[in-house]
Amino acid sequence: MKEKSIYRIKGKVQNYDWGGESYIPNLVSQEIKENETYAEYWLGAHLKAPSSIITAKEEISLDKFVENNPIENLGKTVASNFGKLPYLFKVLDVKKMLSIQVHPSIEAAIIGYEKENELGISLTAKNRNYKDKNHKPELMVALSDFWLLHGFLEASKLIKNLTDTPELNFLLDTFKNEGYLGLYKKVMEYTQNEVNNVLKPLIDRIYPKYLNNEFDKSTPEYWSAKSLVNKDSEDIDRGIFSIYFFNILNVSKGEAVFQDAGVPHAYLQGLNMELMANSDNVLRGGLTSKHIDVEELIKNTKFEETIPEVLNGNKNLANGETVFKTKAKDFELSKIELSKDIINNSTSSSIEILIALEGEATIINNDETLTINKGESVLIKANTNYTVKTSTKVEIYKASVPKIE
Repeated sequence: MKEKSIYRIKGKVQNYDWGGESYIPNLVSQEIKENETYAEYWLGAHLKAPSSIITAKEEISLDKFVENNPIENLGKTVASNFGKLPYLFKVLDVKKMLSIQVHPSIEAAIIGYEKENELGISLTAKNRNYKDKNHKPELMVALSDFWLLHGFLEASKLIKNLTDTPELNFLLDTFKNEGYLGLYKKVMEYTQNEVNNVLKPLIDRIYPKYLNNEFDKSTPEYWSAKSLVNKDSEDIDRGIFSIYFFNILNVSKGEAVFQDAGVPHAYLQGLNMELMANSDNVLRGGLTSKHIDVEELIKNTKFEETIPEVLNGNKNLANGETVFKTKAKDFELSKIELSKDIINNSTSSSIEILIALEGEATIINNDETLTINKGESVLIKANTNYTVKTSTKVEIYKASVPKIE
Protein backbone atom coordinates (compact mmCIF):
# COMPACT_ATOMS: atom_id res chain seq x y z
CA MET A 1 0.00 0.00 0.00
CA LYS A 2 1.39 3.42 -1.01
CA GLU A 3 2.44 5.71 1.86
CA LYS A 4 0.34 8.83 2.32
CA SER A 5 1.84 12.24 1.58
CA ILE A 6 -0.69 14.48 3.39
CA TYR A 7 -1.59 14.17 7.07
CA ARG A 8 -3.65 16.03 9.62
CA ILE A 9 -1.49 17.53 12.35
CA LYS A 10 -2.44 18.88 15.80
CA GLY A 11 -0.30 21.47 17.57
CA LYS A 12 0.19 22.26 21.25
CA VAL A 13 -1.13 25.31 23.09
CA GLN A 14 1.28 27.09 25.47
CA ASN A 15 -0.35 28.86 28.43
CA TYR A 16 2.15 31.60 29.26
CA ASP A 17 1.00 34.47 31.45
CA TRP A 18 1.48 37.11 28.74
CA GLY A 19 -1.09 35.50 26.43
CA GLY A 20 -4.67 36.46 25.68
CA GLU A 21 -7.86 34.78 26.89
CA SER A 22 -9.63 33.72 23.71
CA TYR A 23 -7.99 34.12 20.28
CA ILE A 24 -5.99 30.88 20.21
CA PRO A 25 -8.61 28.58 21.79
CA ASN A 26 -11.26 30.04 19.48
CA LEU A 27 -8.95 29.47 16.50
CA VAL A 28 -8.13 25.83 17.29
CA SER A 29 -11.53 24.94 18.85
CA GLN A 30 -10.24 24.37 22.38
CA GLU A 31 -12.37 24.90 25.47
CA ILE A 32 -11.73 28.26 27.16
CA LYS A 33 -11.02 27.96 30.88
CA GLU A 34 -11.60 30.76 33.36
CA ASN A 35 -8.44 32.61 34.47
CA GLU A 36 -6.35 30.81 31.82
CA THR A 37 -4.16 32.59 29.26
CA TYR A 38 -3.36 31.22 25.80
CA ALA A 39 -0.11 32.63 24.44
CA GLU A 40 1.18 30.35 21.68
CA TYR A 41 0.10 27.48 19.45
CA TRP A 42 3.09 25.36 18.38
CA LEU A 43 3.31 23.36 15.16
CA GLY A 44 6.61 21.52 14.95
CA ALA A 45 8.87 18.80 16.30
CA HIS A 46 10.52 20.70 19.17
CA LEU A 47 10.95 18.23 22.03
CA LYS A 48 9.35 20.66 24.50
CA ALA A 49 5.97 20.36 22.77
CA PRO A 50 5.97 18.22 19.60
CA SER A 51 2.87 18.23 17.43
CA SER A 52 0.91 15.04 16.73
CA ILE A 53 0.49 13.45 13.30
CA ILE A 54 -2.87 11.72 12.88
CA THR A 55 -2.63 8.50 10.87
CA ALA A 56 -5.31 5.90 10.13
CA LYS A 57 -4.06 3.77 13.02
CA GLU A 58 -2.68 6.19 15.63
CA GLU A 59 -1.43 9.60 16.67
CA ILE A 60 2.36 9.85 16.55
CA SER A 61 4.51 12.78 17.70
CA LEU A 62 6.08 14.70 14.84
CA ASP A 63 9.64 14.16 16.10
CA LYS A 64 9.08 10.36 16.02
CA PHE A 65 7.36 10.60 12.62
CA VAL A 66 10.44 12.35 11.21
CA GLU A 67 12.87 9.93 12.88
CA ASN A 68 11.05 6.90 11.45
CA ASN A 69 11.91 7.87 7.88
CA PRO A 70 13.91 11.12 7.72
CA ILE A 71 14.91 10.97 4.04
CA GLU A 72 11.39 10.27 2.77
CA ASN A 73 9.71 12.75 5.12
CA LEU A 74 12.24 15.61 5.14
CA GLY A 75 13.74 15.06 1.70
CA LYS A 76 17.34 14.02 1.13
CA THR A 77 18.87 17.52 1.21
CA VAL A 78 17.17 18.70 4.42
CA ALA A 79 17.76 15.32 6.11
CA SER A 80 21.50 15.52 5.36
CA ASN A 81 21.87 19.24 6.20
CA PHE A 82 19.73 19.38 9.36
CA GLY A 83 18.88 15.80 10.38
CA LYS A 84 15.52 16.96 11.73
CA LEU A 85 12.68 19.36 10.99
CA PRO A 86 14.63 22.65 11.03
CA TYR A 87 11.80 25.02 11.96
CA LEU A 88 9.13 25.71 14.58
CA PHE A 89 5.83 27.32 13.49
CA LYS A 90 3.69 29.33 15.94
CA VAL A 91 0.56 31.44 16.34
CA LEU A 92 1.02 34.13 19.04
CA ASP A 93 -1.47 36.24 21.01
CA VAL A 94 0.53 38.92 22.84
CA LYS A 95 -1.57 40.68 25.48
CA LYS A 96 1.23 41.61 27.90
CA MET A 97 4.80 42.45 26.93
CA LEU A 98 7.29 39.65 26.42
CA SER A 99 10.84 39.76 27.73
CA ILE A 100 13.41 41.83 25.89
CA GLN A 101 15.49 39.12 24.27
CA VAL A 102 18.42 38.27 22.04
CA HIS A 103 19.01 34.98 20.24
CA PRO A 104 22.54 33.55 19.85
CA SER A 105 24.34 32.47 16.69
CA ILE A 106 24.87 28.73 16.13
CA GLU A 107 28.51 29.06 17.18
CA ALA A 108 27.59 30.81 20.45
CA ALA A 109 24.77 28.33 21.12
CA ILE A 110 27.08 25.30 20.79
CA ILE A 111 29.65 26.83 23.16
CA GLY A 112 27.01 27.99 25.66
CA TYR A 113 25.11 24.69 25.64
CA GLU A 114 28.22 22.60 26.29
CA LYS A 115 29.47 24.99 28.99
CA GLU A 116 26.15 24.85 30.89
CA ASN A 117 26.16 21.05 30.59
CA GLU A 118 29.65 20.96 32.10
CA LEU A 119 28.44 23.18 34.96
CA GLY A 120 25.63 20.68 35.61
CA ILE A 121 22.80 23.18 34.99
CA SER A 122 19.58 21.26 34.30
CA LEU A 123 17.88 21.86 30.95
CA THR A 124 14.74 22.88 32.86
CA ALA A 125 16.53 25.17 35.34
CA LYS A 126 15.28 28.77 35.40
CA ASN A 127 18.87 30.06 35.09
CA ARG A 128 19.58 27.93 31.99
CA ASN A 129 20.31 30.08 28.90
CA TYR A 130 20.99 27.47 26.23
CA LYS A 131 18.37 24.72 25.78
CA ASP A 132 19.94 23.36 22.58
CA LYS A 133 22.84 23.89 20.16
CA ASN A 134 20.92 25.88 17.58
CA HIS A 135 20.49 29.50 16.55
CA LYS A 136 17.02 31.02 16.55
CA PRO A 137 16.45 33.53 13.76
CA GLU A 138 12.72 34.24 13.55
CA LEU A 139 10.21 35.88 11.27
CA MET A 140 6.85 37.29 12.34
CA VAL A 141 3.90 38.28 10.17
CA ALA A 142 1.30 40.46 11.88
CA LEU A 143 -2.26 39.14 12.06
CA SER A 144 -3.46 42.41 13.61
CA ASP A 145 -2.07 45.83 14.42
CA PHE A 146 1.20 44.80 16.13
CA TRP A 147 3.75 46.57 18.32
CA LEU A 148 7.32 45.50 19.09
CA LEU A 149 10.77 46.70 20.10
CA HIS A 150 13.39 45.97 17.43
CA GLY A 151 17.10 46.84 17.62
CA PHE A 152 18.89 49.96 18.80
CA LEU A 153 17.71 53.37 17.60
CA GLU A 154 19.78 55.42 15.19
CA ALA A 155 22.24 57.54 17.21
CA SER A 156 20.41 60.84 16.58
CA LYS A 157 17.07 59.37 17.72
CA LEU A 158 18.58 57.79 20.82
CA ILE A 159 20.24 61.10 21.72
CA LYS A 160 16.85 62.83 21.30
CA ASN A 161 15.19 60.34 23.68
CA LEU A 162 17.88 60.89 26.32
CA THR A 163 17.72 64.66 25.82
CA ASP A 164 13.91 64.82 26.01
CA THR A 165 13.77 62.64 29.16
CA PRO A 166 15.07 64.67 32.11
CA GLU A 167 15.64 61.60 34.31
CA LEU A 168 17.91 60.05 31.63
CA ASN A 169 19.89 63.16 30.61
CA PHE A 170 22.86 61.95 32.63
CA LEU A 171 23.32 59.02 30.20
CA LEU A 172 24.07 61.31 27.25
CA ASP A 173 27.80 61.54 27.98
CA THR A 174 28.04 57.78 28.40
CA PHE A 175 26.46 57.21 24.99
CA LYS A 176 28.51 59.90 23.25
CA ASN A 177 31.77 58.61 24.75
CA GLU A 178 31.20 54.85 24.94
CA GLY A 179 28.54 54.16 22.29
CA TYR A 180 25.78 51.56 22.35
CA LEU A 181 27.80 48.95 24.25
CA GLY A 182 28.90 51.36 26.98
CA LEU A 183 25.38 52.74 27.45
CA TYR A 184 23.67 49.34 27.59
CA LYS A 185 26.35 47.75 29.78
CA LYS A 186 26.08 50.59 32.28
CA VAL A 187 22.35 50.26 32.92
CA MET A 188 22.30 46.45 32.74
CA GLU A 189 25.06 46.20 35.37
CA TYR A 190 23.33 48.57 37.80
CA THR A 191 22.36 47.08 41.14
CA GLN A 192 18.61 46.88 41.72
CA ASN A 193 18.89 49.83 44.12
CA GLU A 194 20.57 51.91 41.42
CA VAL A 195 17.85 50.98 38.93
CA ASN A 196 15.18 52.01 41.45
CA ASN A 197 16.91 55.31 42.25
CA VAL A 198 17.23 56.29 38.58
CA LEU A 199 13.84 55.14 37.33
CA LYS A 200 11.54 55.99 40.25
CA PRO A 201 11.40 59.73 39.41
CA LEU A 202 10.66 58.83 35.77
CA ILE A 203 7.89 56.43 36.77
CA ASP A 204 6.40 58.90 39.24
CA ARG A 205 6.21 61.48 36.45
CA ILE A 206 4.82 59.36 33.61
CA TYR A 207 2.54 56.82 35.29
CA PRO A 208 -0.26 59.28 36.23
CA LYS A 209 -0.16 60.64 32.66
CA TYR A 210 -0.42 57.09 31.28
CA LEU A 211 -3.47 56.44 33.46
CA ASN A 212 -4.91 59.66 32.03
CA ASN A 213 -4.32 58.40 28.45
CA GLU A 214 -1.87 61.19 27.65
CA PHE A 215 0.67 59.09 25.72
CA ASP A 216 0.61 57.71 22.20
CA LYS A 217 1.71 54.09 21.67
CA SER A 218 4.64 55.31 19.57
CA THR A 219 6.28 56.84 22.68
CA PRO A 220 8.62 55.10 25.13
CA GLU A 221 6.59 56.66 27.97
CA TYR A 222 3.50 54.66 26.99
CA TRP A 223 5.22 51.25 27.07
CA SER A 224 7.37 52.08 30.10
CA ALA A 225 4.28 52.99 32.10
CA LYS A 226 2.29 50.04 30.72
CA SER A 227 5.00 47.65 31.97
CA LEU A 228 4.08 48.68 35.54
CA VAL A 229 0.43 47.67 35.31
CA ASN A 230 -0.43 44.93 37.84
CA LYS A 231 3.17 44.79 39.09
CA ASP A 232 3.24 44.03 42.82
CA SER A 233 7.00 44.49 43.36
CA GLU A 234 8.53 47.72 44.65
CA ASP A 235 11.54 47.03 42.41
CA ILE A 236 11.48 48.68 38.98
CA ASP A 237 12.34 46.63 35.90
CA ARG A 238 15.64 47.60 34.23
CA GLY A 239 14.07 46.70 30.88
CA ILE A 240 12.48 50.19 30.93
CA PHE A 241 15.87 51.66 29.92
CA SER A 242 15.76 49.59 26.72
CA ILE A 243 12.37 51.02 25.74
CA TYR A 244 14.14 54.39 25.43
CA PHE A 245 17.10 52.84 23.56
CA PHE A 246 15.28 50.65 20.99
CA ASN A 247 13.07 51.23 17.95
CA ILE A 248 9.36 51.08 18.78
CA LEU A 249 7.89 49.48 15.68
CA ASN A 250 4.22 49.33 14.63
CA VAL A 251 3.31 46.97 11.80
CA SER A 252 -0.05 46.36 10.16
CA LYS A 253 -1.75 43.07 9.36
CA GLY A 254 0.20 41.22 6.64
CA GLU A 255 3.50 43.03 7.28
CA ALA A 256 6.53 41.04 8.48
CA VAL A 257 9.69 41.63 10.54
CA PHE A 258 12.77 39.39 10.67
CA GLN A 259 14.80 39.06 13.90
CA ASP A 260 18.35 37.87 13.22
CA ALA A 261 20.87 36.60 15.78
CA GLY A 262 22.07 39.39 18.07
CA VAL A 263 19.21 41.85 17.39
CA PRO A 264 17.52 42.79 20.70
CA HIS A 265 13.73 42.77 20.47
CA ALA A 266 10.50 42.33 22.40
CA TYR A 267 6.91 41.76 21.33
CA LEU A 268 4.64 44.29 23.00
CA GLN A 269 1.07 43.74 21.77
CA GLY A 270 -0.92 42.03 19.04
CA LEU A 271 -1.42 38.79 17.11
CA ASN A 272 1.12 37.22 14.79
CA MET A 273 2.32 34.14 12.95
CA GLU A 274 5.91 33.31 13.81
CA LEU A 275 8.34 30.96 12.10
CA MET A 276 11.78 30.30 13.53
CA ALA A 277 14.65 27.87 13.62
CA ASN A 278 13.87 24.85 15.80
CA SER A 279 15.35 26.25 19.00
CA ASP A 280 14.38 27.59 22.41
CA ASN A 281 17.55 29.61 23.09
CA VAL A 282 16.69 33.00 24.59
CA LEU A 283 18.92 35.52 26.40
CA ARG A 284 16.71 37.99 28.25
CA GLY A 285 17.09 41.66 29.08
CA GLY A 286 14.09 42.56 31.24
CA LEU A 287 10.37 43.51 31.18
CA THR A 288 9.42 40.18 32.77
CA SER A 289 10.54 38.33 35.90
CA LYS A 290 12.55 35.76 33.92
CA HIS A 291 16.26 35.15 34.48
CA ILE A 292 18.73 37.73 33.10
CA ASP A 293 22.36 36.71 32.50
CA VAL A 294 23.89 40.11 31.74
CA GLU A 295 27.29 38.72 30.74
CA GLU A 296 25.85 36.30 28.16
CA LEU A 297 23.32 38.88 26.96
CA ILE A 298 26.02 41.46 26.25
CA LYS A 299 28.27 38.84 24.64
CA ASN A 300 25.52 37.97 22.13
CA THR A 301 24.03 41.41 21.37
CA LYS A 302 24.75 43.48 18.26
CA PHE A 303 25.59 46.97 19.51
CA GLU A 304 24.76 48.95 16.41
CA GLU A 305 21.92 51.06 15.11
CA THR A 306 19.10 49.14 13.43
CA ILE A 307 16.99 50.70 10.71
CA PRO A 308 13.88 48.50 10.78
CA GLU A 309 12.95 46.72 7.57
CA VAL A 310 9.27 45.89 7.20
CA LEU A 311 8.72 43.07 4.71
CA ASN A 312 5.64 42.91 2.47
CA GLY A 313 6.64 39.65 0.77
CA ASN A 314 6.93 38.61 -2.86
CA LYS A 315 3.43 38.19 -4.29
CA ASN A 316 2.48 35.63 -6.94
CA LEU A 317 -1.07 36.66 -7.83
CA ALA A 318 -1.58 33.69 -10.17
CA ASN A 319 -1.37 31.16 -7.32
CA GLY A 320 -2.48 33.46 -4.48
CA GLU A 321 0.80 33.12 -2.55
CA THR A 322 2.97 35.75 -0.84
CA VAL A 323 6.45 34.51 0.15
CA PHE A 324 8.41 36.33 2.87
CA LYS A 325 12.07 35.86 1.89
CA THR A 326 14.82 36.14 4.55
CA LYS A 327 18.46 35.07 4.87
CA ALA A 328 17.41 32.07 7.01
CA LYS A 329 18.15 28.67 5.46
CA ASP A 330 16.07 26.85 8.12
CA PHE A 331 12.63 28.11 7.10
CA GLU A 332 10.45 30.06 4.72
CA LEU A 333 7.04 31.53 5.53
CA SER A 334 4.28 32.26 3.05
CA LYS A 335 0.66 33.33 3.07
CA ILE A 336 -1.85 31.74 0.68
CA GLU A 337 -5.06 33.67 -0.03
CA LEU A 338 -7.45 31.95 -2.40
CA SER A 339 -10.91 32.46 -3.84
CA LYS A 340 -12.82 29.96 -5.98
CA ASP A 341 -11.12 31.43 -9.07
CA ILE A 342 -7.55 31.04 -7.80
CA ILE A 343 -5.82 27.67 -7.27
CA ASN A 344 -2.46 27.16 -5.58
CA ASN A 345 -0.15 24.55 -7.10
CA SER A 346 2.99 23.65 -5.13
CA THR A 347 5.77 21.09 -4.82
CA SER A 348 7.23 20.56 -1.36
CA SER A 349 11.03 20.44 -1.03
CA SER A 350 10.75 19.23 2.57
CA ILE A 351 8.00 18.89 5.18
CA GLU A 352 5.51 21.72 4.86
CA ILE A 353 2.92 22.66 7.50
CA LEU A 354 -0.18 24.62 6.55
CA ILE A 355 -2.69 26.19 8.96
CA ALA A 356 -5.98 27.77 7.89
CA LEU A 357 -6.79 31.00 9.72
CA GLU A 358 -10.00 31.76 7.83
CA GLY A 359 -12.28 29.76 5.54
CA GLU A 360 -12.02 26.24 4.19
CA ALA A 361 -9.66 24.61 1.70
CA THR A 362 -9.11 21.24 0.06
CA ILE A 363 -5.59 19.89 -0.43
CA ILE A 364 -5.21 17.36 -3.25
CA ASN A 365 -2.33 15.06 -4.25
CA ASN A 366 -3.31 12.54 -6.92
CA ASP A 367 -5.87 10.32 -5.15
CA GLU A 368 -5.35 11.94 -1.72
CA THR A 369 -7.80 14.65 -0.66
CA LEU A 370 -7.96 16.39 2.69
CA THR A 371 -10.17 19.33 3.70
CA ILE A 372 -9.18 21.82 6.40
CA ASN A 373 -11.30 24.44 8.11
CA LYS A 374 -10.36 27.45 10.25
CA GLY A 375 -7.76 26.49 12.87
CA GLU A 376 -6.93 23.12 11.31
CA SER A 377 -3.51 22.13 10.01
CA VAL A 378 -1.94 19.67 7.59
CA LEU A 379 1.54 18.28 7.10
CA ILE A 380 2.80 17.57 3.58
CA LYS A 381 5.84 15.34 3.12
CA ALA A 382 8.83 16.21 0.94
CA ASN A 383 8.64 15.94 -2.85
CA THR A 384 4.85 16.09 -2.99
CA ASN A 385 3.02 17.82 -5.83
CA TYR A 386 -0.20 19.20 -4.43
CA THR A 387 -3.04 21.62 -5.14
CA VAL A 388 -4.90 23.88 -2.71
CA LYS A 389 -8.35 25.11 -3.73
CA THR A 390 -11.46 26.56 -2.12
CA SER A 391 -15.10 27.00 -3.07
CA THR A 392 -15.32 30.27 -1.09
CA LYS A 393 -12.32 32.11 0.35
CA VAL A 394 -9.42 30.91 2.51
CA GLU A 395 -6.39 32.38 4.28
CA ILE A 396 -3.58 29.91 4.98
CA TYR A 397 -0.10 30.33 6.40
CA LYS A 398 2.55 27.86 5.27
CA ALA A 399 5.88 26.87 6.81
CA SER A 400 8.47 25.30 4.52
CA VAL A 401 12.22 25.01 3.96
CA PRO A 402 13.68 27.10 1.13
CA LYS A 403 15.19 25.12 -1.72
CA ILE A 404 18.94 24.90 -1.23
CA GLU A 405 20.63 25.97 -4.46
